[in-house]
Amino acid sequence: MAGGVLSALNFRLDETILALILVQLDAKIILVDQQFVHLVHETLNTLSKTAPNFKPPILVLIPECNRKSLSSSSSSSSSSSDTDGIHENLPRGILDYNDLIEPRDHAFEIIRPTDECDPISVNYTSGSTGNPKGVIYSHRAVYLNSLATILNMDKRRLPVFLWTVDMFRCNGWCYPWAIAALGGTNVCLRSTNLSAKIILDAISLHKVTHLCGKPVILNLLAEASDYKPLATRVDIVVAGALPSHLVLNQVTEMGFNISHGYGMTEALGPAIIEPWRPESQHFRVLINGNGEKQAKNTTKRYGENLMIIEGFDVKDSSTMESVPNDGKTMGQIMLKSNAMMSGYLKNPKATEEAYSGGWYRTGDVGIRHQDGSIQMKDRVQDLVTCGGNFISTLEVEAVLLSHPNVSEAAVVGRRDECLGEIPFAFVKLKEGCESVTSSKEILDFCGSNLPACYMVPRDVIFGDLPVNSTGKVQKFVLRDRANIY
Repeated sequence: MAGGVLSALNFRLDETILALILVQLDAKIILVDQQFVHLVHETLNTLSKTAPNFKPPILVLIPECNRKSLSSSSSSSSSSSDTDGIHENLPRGILDYNDLIEPRDHAFEIIRPTDECDPISVNYTSGSTGNPKGVIYSHRAVYLNSLATILNMDKRRLPVFLWTVDMFRCNGWCYPWAIAALGGTNVCLRSTNLSAKIILDAISLHKVTHLCGKPVILNLLAEASDYKPLATRVDIVVAGALPSHLVLNQVTEMGFNISHGYGMTEALGPAIIEPWRPESQHFRVLINGNGEKQAKNTTKRYGENLMIIEGFDVKDSSTMESVPNDGKTMGQIMLKSNAMMSGYLKNPKATEEAYSGGWYRTGDVGIRHQDGSIQMKDRVQDLVTCGGNFISTLEVEAVLLSHPNVSEAAVVGRRDECLGEIPFAFVKLKEGCESVTSSKEILDFCGSNLPACYMVPRDVIFGDLPVNSTGKVQKFVLRDRANIY
């Protein structure tokens, strides 16, 4: 309403990257929760050294809910110990969030955009292939995406939304606007470490109706399956590689309706959302709602959620021709929509490359089936080429994750003189399974469940998987490990 452009920043980034982002944004104001104030202090110190001519943004501190304003708290001796010294070494002129939003001027005029394509926010990518890129969202795209979110997810009036998705992920998938449009309630969690108890207690206390986020939420909930079933069913949307059917079934039986999303920052979050059913075997997006033949491994023909997606296709990256519906010819998944990013902030070259040919190139490899459905196979850079055969690491990972002792899994290609590449697996076992699970057992399991022998990993390494600031597995790190192993 003040005419500003929003940019939610990832608190897991280090001060060097955050300083770079603040300069690129030319940030004027930064609001910070008190638990991250020291990170902002370090970032501002970095800025004073790396960009001495950059005027630091005005700092607005969000204190504990029961804390008095900054002007009075300095003389108070009743502050909790975890807030002691919170303002130490902070720049002068710091503002208090609660004071700032106190109603004063009833003549305040809302500054509306002069054009619907004006920017409303800038969201940063995970930076998995370099420095994070600023993705610009327009008022128009956000408005359309928010309406689609309401319709697609069958949002009821006055929903109660539990914030288990980070706000820096595509502006929380546009849920801030969607929930506001319905007059809903936002339940915000201050803890940065989610647990099943936190989630389930919040659902019980606030009568939560919806939540979303990374698939790890499903793992957390499944581990707490001894909790009594929910009083009413709760809708949960996750985006990313799904865990095993065992986990999905457990969470469903607890009282959750699971949906699986496919999308990216440039598409304002999940562009496609498909309800999951216990009988489903694979995530497959169906774009042809008029076909008569039911997809083999799905229980629902999915098309109604594509109301704002003008084009969703698999194309040859060079010719821009659609691949045949033969279930085997691979191409790049591409999108065309009114609800896509306007471009990358101060990076016209990257914007032009992303929209080359008039379509947004997702970087994902997919195939088209005879019934018109599209199935994602892998990321372009993650696909393994073994002796002329293309191996989807996602398919191999899905099999690994179905092993009862496996908690996390990642597959990469390792260089091979004869075959070009061979699949190589990294696995994190569930707690207590380390001493009873061998690499041979895992490989034999893959051999029994994968459709081709060349898809079976040549070896397995056990341990934690490296992740970036948004929790994505850093496969480039694993590729380096595999090639020196």
